[in-house]
Amino acid sequence: MTTTNTPAERAAQARAAEAQLAADGIDGVVFGWVDNAGLTRVKSVPLAQLEHAAEYGVGAVPCFDVALVDDTFTTAPSSTGPVGDLRLVPDLDRLTPLAAQPGWAWAPADRYTQDGTPHPGCQRHFARRVTEAVEQRGLAVRAGIEIEWVVADAAGAPATVAPAYGMTRFIEHSDYLREVLRALTAQGLAVLQIHPEYAAGQFEVSVAAEGPVEAADTTMLVRHTIRAVSARHGLRVSYAPVFTEGSVGNGGHLHLSLWREGRNLAHGGPGRHGLHPEAEHFLAGVLAELPALLALGAPGVASYLRLVPCHFAGAYRCWGLENREAALRLIAGSAARQANAELKCFDAAANPYLTVGGVLAAGLAGLDAGLPLPPETLRDPAVLADAERLPASLPEAIDAYEKSALLRQALGPELYETVLAVRRAEAEAFAMHTDADVIEAVRWRY
Repeated sequence: MTTTNTPAERAAQARAAEAQLAADGIDGVVFGWVDNAGLTRVKSVPLAQLEHAAEYGVGAVPCFDVALVDDTFTTAPSSTGPVGDLRLVPDLDRLTPLAAQPGWAWAPADRYTQDGTPHPGCQRHFARRVTEAVEQRGLAVRAGIEIEWVVADAAGAPATVAPAYGMTRFIEHSDYLREVLRALTAQGLAVLQIHPEYAAGQFEVSVAAEGPVEAADTTMLVRHTIRAVSARHGLRVSYAPVFTEGSVGNGGHLHLSLWREGRNLAHGGPGRHGLHPEAEHFLAGVLAELPALLALGAPGVASYLRLVPCHFAGAYRCWGLENREAALRLIAGSAARQANAELKCFDAAANPYLTVGGVLAAGLAGLDAGLPLPPETLRDPAVLADAERLPASLPEAIDAYEKSALLRQALGPELYETVLAVRRAEAEAFAMHTDADVIEAVRWRY
């Protein structure tokens, strides 16, 4: 990735990119990162400043490490708040002209300190660091995150109430979905599926699996693109965990598979459903750490209005082949390359870099410890008396997170502390709110 190169090498790469971008009609470049509340923040520069930005970065205030979903701020021991400065350095390997925003290109950014060292609170650095730990073991992870969203009209009502997965809903918005598909394809993304989903106004798109950091980058690019296409159609978009009280919410299901020497370890092995031992240990580690991982993958108070039984949300800490109510669903696939595991308990408010980094860290711990998977859950866990619920509220997830020595070590003290501070502050801020108030407060923040 470009952000591991020297400043001079980044500047040279930017110079090489500028001519093509100018020929493509690009006038400016947006640099994006995701904060601990799961909100995307951006800075942008004119095309003529791309070389300077690539070499020296663009200033970014560090207080966003402790920003909440409503743009207020909390404090953390390692945070300097409004004091000091960080540098946003774009990853030019992901530099992409935006098909639905003519004249603009986008790149994800890493955050550095003023002296050029990686900012310890940078979530993208964290995801890269854990990915490198996987690779040092001779392994690779292929990952992808499902994108679910609700389309609303200008007044904020779901833009369609046609049946779930229904052709009527598809027909009503076929031009819109075609433009989404065209824009994603024009940006070099391999779309696997795009279709109506369950909740009113809800749709879903899936793209091809890639490396963990790249999958997180792609998640942000897909979301930006959908929002831009929607705006051109006079529509509003929400990725909030729940749009309508009592309804199925917007998941951010993480799919992943573990590979060694070109072989998918979720297929053709001697274990249950074709798992190789390394894949079983890895998934067992993830399952063991899931309560604490919810503080990363289900980050807000609204997340737990989605994470309820019988809503396809994975509210139980269990696993099963094609079990859509288990937190960990094993997918056999129709071919070796398609076999993977799906974590259903995460939602679309999560910072994807925190999610993939935390899951990989838990998987490596399970691999190193040789953890076995528990017995498979063969039925809907909601009908089983001994099924273990995952945390049912943000305070419960915070408690599990605080007890996790694994995540404390993996994240590092600075990032661990700022995540904890944001979670605590949001739990306190919404403590006296009704469910309806919580949904209303965050509906248009994501």
